[in-house]
Amino acid sequence: MDLAPILAAAGVPLVGWSTHSTWLYRRLATARRDPLTGLHTRDGFTIRAEHLIRSHPARTAVLFIDLDDFKAVNDTHGHAAGDAVLAATAARISVWCGAHGLAARLGGDEFAAVVLDATAERLEALSTALLKPVSHLHGLPPVGASVGHCHLAELPVPSLTDALAAADRDMYSHKPDGRTSRRR
Repeated sequence: MDLAPILAAAGVPLVGWSTHSTWLYRRLATARRDPLTGLHTRDGFTIRAEHLIRSHPARTAVLFIDLDDFKAVNDTHGHAAGDAVLAATAARISVWCGAHGLAARLGGDEFAAVVLDATAERLEALSTALLKPVSHLHGLPPVGASVGHCHLAELPVPSLTDALAAADRDMYSHKPDGRTSRRR
């Protein structure tokens, strides 16, 4: 009995299933990335951030970053300039996070990051990087950034939800009158 036709027929569904699985995996990975910035979305960030927190709770810090007066960029310079500011901010946060952290765009002009060993000097370096002007066509959109952070070791129970809430509160404490604290 010749088994070649039977094996070939059995292989066709296997190839189809493998191709579909690869396609589906790529679609899910794409859905967990913000198309403008390339950063993780909230879902993709949450999964990876919780893993990092579980692995290194004593060394982990969570940051919440908000662009100040971002609406004015879109209103004054147009949405292309706003997109340029978001993309530049995302790139700066991502570079700052390096290999031992991750960054996300939570929505609009809000970003988050989880990093290991966030010293005061490292946090200052991020603030400095975010203050650099963003060039776009003929103008430099003026946008400020407020950064809040929370070291997981400071929480009674190290959880991403509580750390994000604490970092958000800290971020607002850097905004005089709840508004801009730093300008680019």
